[in-house]
Amino acid sequence: MTMRQIKKLTTGQQAIDGAGVHLTRVLGHDTVIDYDPFLMLDSFDSHNPTDYIKGFPFHPHRGIETISYLVQGEMTHQDSLGNKGTIRSGESQWMTAGSGIMHQEMPQAGKHMLGVQLWLNLPQKEKMTEPTYFDITGHMIGIKKTDTATIHVLAGEYDGVKGVEPPHIKATIYDVELQAGKTITLPTKPEDNVFVFLITGNAIIDGSNISEKTAVLFGKGDTVSITAEENKSLRFILCAAKPLNEPVAWGGPIVMNTREELNESFNELDKGTFIKHNAAHLG
Repeated sequence: MTMRQIKKLTTGQQAIDGAGVHLTRVLGHDTVIDYDPFLMLDSFDSHNPTDYIKGFPFHPHRGIETISYLVQGEMTHQDSLGNKGTIRSGESQWMTAGSGIMHQEMPQAGKHMLGVQLWLNLPQKEKMTEPTYFDITGHMIGIKKTDTATIHVLAGEYDGVKGVEPPHIKATIYDVELQAGKTITLPTKPEDNVFVFLITGNAIIDGSNISEKTAVLFGKGDTVSITAEENKSLRFILCAAKPLNEPVAWGGPIVMNTREELNESFNELDKGTFIKHNAAHLG
């Protein structure tokens, strides 16, 4: 057993996106190489609906997967072909943009909007795959309870408990609730790039006290160990996947491998030829 050590800390910055949604942007253009294949991570944490109800009206995506996960709250989503759905507290929506999709995500007013959106890169050979999306409802998320923690398995597997099987990048994603003062040690695949994002509460990792809303990227190894502060419970998301080690050309909502592919994508948007397939709704 080789414990992974901290390789990098990334602190979220306040940002406004969509039609005026206030959020914390944690991962972005500057972190692409280190966090490969994870491109972007936005954090939502607000008790004020005016921070988020304007939402993310119809916009395009190509070349990525987006994973929206709500600890608390409600979000409706739909695409330009009429597919639509709603995710609620403890649920997720996984969209494969592939060759191109137009969609919108609209958070609904409530007491607390708490969650994340993660962008996962698609391999070069699968960039133009057929778009699909599915709602990961509560019964699809595996739950493992111990004396000190609850592990929600969104994707992958933990101790025999399974979440969904991701369609392209075989990512592992856990939402972990850890009691105050307790430590959890989680196994990871040695070949994976692994990070945790502290949703609520501070953590002690590798001897360092890390503030909430921080992403912690780990170095090589096959386990991670995370401790909650003595006086407050901790909630964090763990993300792990094998890096692609491919070139990234990223422009707004589109992520390709070359500048030429990116330019062609925006030309297709202008010409009205961007959408190649109907999007299949799998959940």
